[in-house]
Amino acid sequence: MNAPKILSVQALENKKLLVKFVNGVEKIYDCAQLLNLDMFQILKNDALFKSVKVDSDGFGISWNDDTDLSEYELWTNSFEIVTTSA
Repeated sequence: MNAPKILSVQALENKKLLVKFVNGVEKIYDCAQLLNLDMFQILKNDALFKSVKVDSDGFGISWNDDTDLSEYELWTNSFEIVTTSA
């Protein structure tokens, strides 16, 4: 399955990310699971965590040159926000 490109990302409380994809879907990704891995220890720093950016091509997000996540990871391991219309 091909994951859609990322349109935007926003850091939320409790090490979660709000990810908006180009197909209009919005999902929440929980980064807490990553904090046990050596390469993601740096994300325990709140200021750095909040500095997350979408890569210029939309195929991932990154915090710095060494810490990033792919669009596939974010698409497949997050949950969709379901909005109800009134």
